[in-house]
Amino acid sequence: MMNSYMEVHEQQRAAANGKRRFKKEYLWAYLFVAAPIIGFMIFGFIPICYSVYISFTKFDGFSAPDFNGMDNYRQLFEDPLMRKTTINTFYAALGIPIGMALSLGIAMALNQKIAGINFFRTAFFLPAISSVVALTLLWKWVFNSDFGILNQLLALVGIHGPAWLNEEAWAMPAMIIQGVWGGLGFNMVLYLAALQGVPSTLYEAAEMDGAGGFQKFRYITVPGISPTTFFIIVTSIIGALQDFVRFRIMTGGGPNFSTMTAVYYLFENAFRYMNMGFASAMAWVLGIVIMIITLFNFYLSRRWVHYE
Repeated sequence: MMNSYMEVHEQQRAAANGKRRFKKEYLWAYLFVAAPIIGFMIFGFIPICYSVYISFTKFDGFSAPDFNGMDNYRQLFEDPLMRKTTINTFYAALGIPIGMALSLGIAMALNQKIAGINFFRTAFFLPAISSVVALTLLWKWVFNSDFGILNQLLALVGIHGPAWLNEEAWAMPAMIIQGVWGGLGFNMVLYLAALQGVPSTLYEAAEMDGAGGFQKFRYITVPGISPTTFFIIVTSIIGALQDFVRFRIMTGGGPNFSTMTAVYYLFENAFRYMNMGFASAMAWVLGIVIMIITLFNFYLSRRWVHYE
């Protein structure tokens, strides 16, 4: 009886110690999890909620907010410059399919087992890890109408290059060219990984059935890399609709607002004109537009994205 009593006592004590250790581990887990949650609450969730309230007020960042109902949203949809910047934003996004096609072509070219291929892969990916500001300043020099290297190269073949960043007709095409170049490396790496994930047995079976190069690309490569294509489309559209830094550095929104994007206009209203209420309304409308476009892309993806 004494032995059985001691065994039960030891089991109870071990269980109690296990519970204490379990609670201690949970306490440390909650402490580690609390740091990012508190950071998000202070610097993310609370400002987001406050921006909703600010969007319904007239607020300059210094005096107390003055509630004005839907005036900011009404002004937003009546503002001709807002319409222009929205058109500019979607115009700039036309570079997305061009960049994707070029990235896929480069990835297919670099998906070869030849000597020195790693050097070329690194060279194409290098802009993706370089400073956006530095690259933008470099391209600002490239597009310079007087001594830029692009116009000098055009002059060699007898073409007088335009003032790329100073003419309304050429400023946005120049920004699209720069944007396409800047995104090639990152998308190329994604496509390269996707291409290497397509089973080679599918290509071998297609060759045995007499399929040509285009047929293999259409019926094997394109479906095989469709999840990556979908990811690039979604992230590229979100990034394009929030594009701001390179436009501010290269063109300052000019000439005549021809390269001012929606986020650039938001920034100007918030920190130049100190019209925080109107800028908050712009931010929420832009966020809703991005969400709708993203959800629409997810809906369409059911028809063409193949995960198996």
